[in-house]
Amino acid sequence: MKSICFFSLTLLVVTAQLFAGGNAPLQVGAASRVINNRLGNWVQGAGVPRKATKQRDDLEANGLYLSDGKTELLLVSCDLVGLNSAHVAAMREAMSRATAIPARNILITCTHTHGGPSLLKTNYLMPIDLPYVNRLQDWLVELAKEAVQSAQPGQIGWGKGKSQIGFNRRLCWADGSHSMHGDASRPDFAGLEGPDDPQHLAIFAADLSGKLIAVLYHNTTHPTIFYAAGIYSADFPGEARKILRTQLGDIPVLYLNGAQGDIAITDQLHPRKESREERLQRIARMVADETLRLYKKVEYHQHPAIAHAYEDLVVAVRLPKPQRLAEAREILKRIDAGEKIRGMNMIFAFGAVHLQEVFGENPVDTLPIHAIRIGDVALTTQPCELYCQFGLDIKRRSPTPMTAVVGLADGYAGYCPTIYGILGGGYSGKPIYWTRLEQNAGYKIVETSGRLLNRIWRQTNRQTNNETTVSDNESGIDK
Repeated sequence: MKSICFFSLTLLVVTAQLFAGGNAPLQVGAASRVINNRLGNWVQGAGVPRKATKQRDDLEANGLYLSDGKTELLLVSCDLVGLNSAHVAAMREAMSRATAIPARNILITCTHTHGGPSLLKTNYLMPIDLPYVNRLQDWLVELAKEAVQSAQPGQIGWGKGKSQIGFNRRLCWADGSHSMHGDASRPDFAGLEGPDDPQHLAIFAADLSGKLIAVLYHNTTHPTIFYAAGIYSADFPGEARKILRTQLGDIPVLYLNGAQGDIAITDQLHPRKESREERLQRIARMVADETLRLYKKVEYHQHPAIAHAYEDLVVAVRLPKPQRLAEAREILKRIDAGEKIRGMNMIFAFGAVHLQEVFGENPVDTLPIHAIRIGDVALTTQPCELYCQFGLDIKRRSPTPMTAVVGLADGYAGYCPTIYGILGGGYSGKPIYWTRLEQNAGYKIVETSGRLLNRIWRQTNRQTNNETTVSDNESGIDK
């Protein structure tokens, strides 16, 4: 078995595209596609294998295209739990061939609804729905073509506010163990493991007359209202989209989720008694109202600075210990023999075995980290369910207070916990396939994101001031 350990940051810098808005008019385009799956197919869920018996509301993909004549960007938000990194790469390439947008300038993100098709292999009994993946690629190619073809001279505005829809869901206990969710009224409850992030950020794209073309908003939580219900639903992002369209017109609405690995809708310290529908309406109304409040104060910019850079961050993967692997394989044998073992026992067993099968011979993973500037707004993206503390750390290092840390983008690399999460153990702490990254991975994401953001900010500011063109090394291509 080949084993590789990484004690320092290993970076592969692939490209950087930088340009501060000049005289070329900003081009803005947008498009939407319904991406529903067929009833009777599996609904994504880790511990609960359930097939869909109902379509509560449409799943959608919504896209926003921006071009300043030198840099093209296509941001796509899908009402899905996440997408395998290899599938995303194939989709980007197909969309690039259809539009001539550079493939790595296409960012496909997922809202992380748990009411979508089975697309991540997190359950021993549920396969990835490959026929759906193929249909999704066709839908996204059509979306990309429409977004580019619809592009027209436009303007961008933005705003930042607050909407508390997420709360830390990791509880610490007196014996030093941690758990995902729990009863905080227990006498041995010792406190929450980490923070939450109520920041709400919105971007508004309009034509030159001020008519809206698309809306993008960002907040941080887990859309799990219909978890294990056997229902296809876009969760609160879908309901918020309906509210926004009622007020703003039938336009594409993108939701970008944040560093939500340890964040949930439920307040662990003050849980509410409410039905799924009551919770859905409450959360959707909160994010829609805050987005509309920001819209009322928006100021547009016709020549915003546009910049984009990315790096592929290589990190080590944690593998299960031999004894744990043997125990996990025995559990899967018992399941194969007909024993009904479900829930966390099945999750941990399958997750350990699958981790060893995929990464055992080469325990490394690659995380694409993107930094984007749109005027005063910074977007940094990564493919993980990043713990919230890392998102806050990135924001502190950002050159602008208008910073959104976006997860589940450009693929899926599982949970990325802090060292507290790993030490405390429990779900998302122990090494399984979707909690596989080395203990320093999140800290390396923070370092890479902060450096990329500050680099593109410095360079676009220089270009805005008509300073000389930056060198190759400064433009993000490390020699």
